[in-house]
Amino acid sequence: MEQQETWERGVTSRLPLYAYLLLALLSAGLFLPGFSNLPPFDRDEARFAQASSQMLDSGNYVDIRFQEETRYKKPVGIYWLQSASTALASAVVGDSKVIWTYRIPSFLGAVLAVLASAWVGARLFGGAAGFLTGLMMASCVVLGVEARMAKTDAVLLATVVIGQAALAHLYLTRDQDSPMGRAAWTLPLLFWVSAGLGILIKGPIVLLVSGSTLLVLALWDRKAAWMKRLKPLAGLGIVLAIAAPWLIAIAIKTNGAFFAESVGHDMLGKVAGGQEGKGLPPGYYLGSFWITFAPWSFLALLAVPWVWAKRRDDAVRFCIAWIVPSWLVFEAVPTKLLHYTLPVFPAIAALAAAALMDRFGRTQDHPRRVLTALAVGLGGLGFGALTLAVAALPYLVDGRIDPVGLALVPAVAGLFALSVRGLLHAQHRSGILAGLAAAGLLYAGTYGAVLPAINGIWISRQAAQAVAAAQPCPNSVVASAGYSEPSLVFLLGTPTKLGGGGAAAAHLVADPACALALVEDREEAAFRAVTDSAFGLRGPARLAEISGINYNTGKRVHLTLYARPGN
Repeated sequence: MEQQETWERGVTSRLPLYAYLLLALLSAGLFLPGFSNLPPFDRDEARFAQASSQMLDSGNYVDIRFQEETRYKKPVGIYWLQSASTALASAVVGDSKVIWTYRIPSFLGAVLAVLASAWVGARLFGGAAGFLTGLMMASCVVLGVEARMAKTDAVLLATVVIGQAALAHLYLTRDQDSPMGRAAWTLPLLFWVSAGLGILIKGPIVLLVSGSTLLVLALWDRKAAWMKRLKPLAGLGIVLAIAAPWLIAIAIKTNGAFFAESVGHDMLGKVAGGQEGKGLPPGYYLGSFWITFAPWSFLALLAVPWVWAKRRDDAVRFCIAWIVPSWLVFEAVPTKLLHYTLPVFPAIAALAAAALMDRFGRTQDHPRRVLTALAVGLGGLGFGALTLAVAALPYLVDGRIDPVGLALVPAVAGLFALSVRGLLHAQHRSGILAGLAAAGLLYAGTYGAVLPAINGIWISRQAAQAVAAAQPCPNSVVASAGYSEPSLVFLLGTPTKLGGGGAAAAHLVADPACALALVEDREEAAFRAVTDSAFGLRGPARLAEISGINYNTGKRVHLTLYARPGN
């Protein structure tokens, strides 16, 4: 009974400052392994980082480019953040072309998202549930991935959750007298500022989440008068004040091309059909949830009957309105990526935490053994498959057994089993600690040791190391034929030339002193056709060979690094 009253107090509950500090430290401990030593990922991370690097080099903070190609799929916010973090960090490390400096906004965004998730969880279901919500978000698989990648999604999540936290407070207090003066503006200002920043980061996604939440609540309650407390007219002015200056500037500079690319091609293209081979049927996110929300996905399924029983309670209703419409939209859109549903995970975590604190509403008369077996089975299958994949990947790619990856399997499985046992027997502290240990051990081993050591998946890193060891000049420019991943441009520099074998050979012929060519086997014939004519029997000098798997295409790749004869 005491536990039930805790979550029902909801809005009166607060987390103390030390709880937020503890969550911040725990988040940092979970997110930092691999943060600095993982090479740039293809393709999105490398594209974002390279475009931000060019923004720094050019001093043009309006236009967005990857080499000479315009990059108008996303607004400018993340590029500004990455440029700022790199400018500050490079003043200390002395190098603006290390990938971790571009990941700083994602890391900070992920930590802020964890704290905001704890805040909204505490507002809805009480301090203990709020703290548990933060723990689940800090240790779930998908946020750990996004915290380590120089992309938009971790920062976007922070803006979404802060806005939803403000909205939750306004909804739960809708029947109370409205505050006066400055207090009446605090939460609306927080909501609209987060919306404006979210638009600058990734366009209208933030408004999809908050707008669909408001719509469902209005339809469910059959009243929406409380929404006036959001001060919508002033709020739209705030959003415009944040987002409009750059949107106007880029529209003028590009003659409207930014909107044609961002809205017409990128956003509508994802809605109309699967882009970049990512078209998948509805149900994909439901199936992948057992991995993306691991190790806590089994708790979410166990919470479903509790959520249904409590659906008329304001806090539960708010979470349902947060989750369901956005999830249905994401499932309906053909283009699907694992992180797309991340904006609704804080609400799922909050419901799972509240249900856990209430022992899922179970009694001796309703033990729900079948549901428990299904939840544990699916949750264990998802987390176990991920752990086994980490152990198997070094062998599949490099043909070797990694002792760290191998040791992770029994250790993580044992800790996960202890977590499940503790949580199912209401031993919450030991269950949560075991789950955190399982996640922390897996992430530390995977990101800190196993992945960086798999040489075959880091083809661009191999190429950059080979160029650094063999380049005839400090500023040698490389022409790459048949391999054009963005990470290669980030690691070798903006002047890197991408094209076919003939173009790479022409580059080598044109620069007698410093040029290098990186040629994939399929482009070898075209490359040799030019070099044989130019260099005769001597041919180009073979400097290094690089082999691996391009994980974007799933194909084996073999590259050869060439210089002019005698270089």
